[in-house]
Amino acid sequence: MKLLVTGGAGFIGSNFIRHVLAAHPDDTVVNFDKLTYAGNPANLADLASDTRYTFVKGDICDADQVRDAARGVDAVVNMAAESHVDRSILDPDAFLRTGVQGVYTLLEAVRELRIPRFLHISTDEVYGSIAEGSAAEDAPLAPTSPYSAAKAAGDLLVLAYVHTHGVPALITRSSNNFGPYQYPEKVIPLFVTNAIDDEALPLYGDGRNVRDWLYVHDNCTAIDLVLRRGATGEVYNIGGGHEVENVVLTREILKFTGKPETLIHRVTDRPGHDRRYSVDARKVRALGWAPRQPFAEALAATVEWYRCHEAWWRPLKSGEFKAYYQQQYAGR
Repeated sequence: MKLLVTGGAGFIGSNFIRHVLAAHPDDTVVNFDKLTYAGNPANLADLASDTRYTFVKGDICDADQVRDAARGVDAVVNMAAESHVDRSILDPDAFLRTGVQGVYTLLEAVRELRIPRFLHISTDEVYGSIAEGSAAEDAPLAPTSPYSAAKAAGDLLVLAYVHTHGVPALITRSSNNFGPYQYPEKVIPLFVTNAIDDEALPLYGDGRNVRDWLYVHDNCTAIDLVLRRGATGEVYNIGGGHEVENVVLTREILKFTGKPETLIHRVTDRPGHDRRYSVDARKVRALGWAPRQPFAEALAATVEWYRCHEAWWRPLKSGEFKAYYQQQYAGR
């Protein structure tokens, strides 16, 4: 199978490409990425000499670039997205452009080129905050941030193209991912790297917000399974099955880094902060998937990865990131 992976230089995308090439020796991958701030060529530097891997710099909103890259592929896996909720509140424009206009451009290319498969990667945040139970795939969409609203709009556009044009598309919605190569604005790599440097860990509000954590390697195996065995027009939730309050997660990170809880710094909660996310993942489990690594082991492995890869993350926490970080938490 020849895959076009959009956003492949990002966190989930780079882990997915590495998984595909390891699990399917006959597959080839074209990585199509704009290389915005979170798209990092270093994420896949080890694949530079692999003849099965090709990188193309491009924008999913540019129809000509997309069609040139997509010709002859067997499937498109769309992982291109602006994904940080805090940034979407400060500057939603890029989120709407990538999450809606970019998805439309990809769908048009898939339709016109008659590509056999289009897998759109979405998020559990489209369901909004879940007070009790877990959201199934047919639950109402209730996004509460510009990020999740853009993702929900993209999801609906994908399903509309399935219904109207017969585009062979399907969707995955995963819970919070963590693991190697995650840009350090996200809570786990931010807190791990801050703890390593004995810097404060900025914990929002009362710290009681709940997230279901999913190791990125487990998410990649689920995405791969849905790509090859999922039904056209269907949505598949992917959940780690391990819900944790943010304050508990923070204490676990401090334990694994050997640092004191005095590093926890309570900051003013962000606007519209959803209290709890939870998805019902029985549908993807029925395909034969289940998380392979327990949360505690995966978190310990993630902390160790950042401890051993300072040369990867230290340059990322300077320049643009430092300016954003200071703006985000100034006065909190």
